[in-house]
Amino acid sequence: MAFNNNRNEPKDSMFEEKVVQVSRVSKKTKGGNQFGFSILVVVGDKKGKVGVGLGKGKDVLSSIKKAVKKAKKAMISVPMDGTTIPFPIELKKGAAKIILKPAPKGSGVIAGGAVRSVVEAAGIRDLSAKILGTNNQASNVYATFAALQKMQEMVTLKNISLKSIIEVEAEEEAKLKAVAEAEKDKSAPKTADKKENKPKKVLPTKAKPVAKKPVVKKETKKVVKK
Repeated sequence: MAFNNNRNEPKDSMFEEKVVQVSRVSKKTKGGNQFGFSILVVVGDKKGKVGVGLGKGKDVLSSIKKAVKKAKKAMISVPMDGTTIPFPIELKKGAAKIILKPAPKGSGVIAGGAVRSVVEAAGIRDLSAKILGTNNQASNVYATFAALQKMQEMVTLKNISLKSIIEVEAEEEAKLKAVAEAEKDKSAPKTADKKENKPKKVLPTKAKPVAKKPVVKKETKKVVKK
């Protein structure tokens, strides 16, 4: 579920908001049981920023507004190497345990719903993830968020240089242009001038055999003396 509560904001500053989990809660009081909602929301700009927030209220809309407000306050910047993450990471948070691994471009996001909601909101397009612990969506969302936060801390500490999506796309365009030019050079027909300029090969001529004249034998007459 994606929506935008800030209608007055321009389109470029819009955040994608996803409701991950909706829970109905009750509270016992003197006057009776009070029912409410607890909603977990993921907010991201698909450009490297993501946040997670939990909102509670008497109705769904007020709970969502509270969750979105908390998520925007707790947003972090996600380290990205092109369209994926720079290195694999494994993290355990409570009962949740996840593994995030980088993937080659074009493979897409191979992950469960909880991990996918956080990763796609951050703008990561290629990733492979594995959930090893609990199947609770809220726990897995918080674990994924903590893993990305830890990854950002490691990148800043080790001063790892990363490539942006724009740089990766520019490199791919340059490679495609080079391949297209090479194919054009191979398929281009040779001009007639080049053929004329080439020296013609002179084949060695064989000497013609001289025809022998037939030998004519002269007849000699014998002279008889008287």
